[in-house]
Amino acid sequence: MSEVVKIGMLGITGVLFALLFKGEKQEYMHYIGFGAALLIFWYVARSLFSVMERLESLRKYLAGGEGYLGTLLKVVGITYICEFSAGICRDAGFSSVAGQIEVLGKLSVMFAGLPILLAVIEQIQGFL
Repeated sequence: MSEVVKIGMLGITGVLFALLFKGEKQEYMHYIGFGAALLIFWYVARSLFSVMERLESLRKYLAGGEGYLGTLLKVVGITYICEFSAGICRDAGFSSVAGQIEVLGKLSVMFAGLPILLAVIEQIQGFL
């Protein structure tokens, strides 16, 4: 949790520092924002390896349920990609495109989760 606070503070500090250059040197503002984004991305990429190691250890405990873990990763990936893309579109002033990307993300998550829902329904019917 403390790492999330650190990264949040890094983002806020980067934005506030970039705002200092908003009136005078617009290009510096963009460079600072880009640099802060790269630092945050580097941290996320570094943390991704530890997440993958933990998921690999979790996979050992899932006897025959590896498909559920794959679906979970797919849903998380869809969510991040759509949120990132919608944020870029919204920042560029295209909020209608951002809204459509968000709708696409929600529908994609729903379709990705349907096999799990069907498996749960089959399990419930097996008990009846």
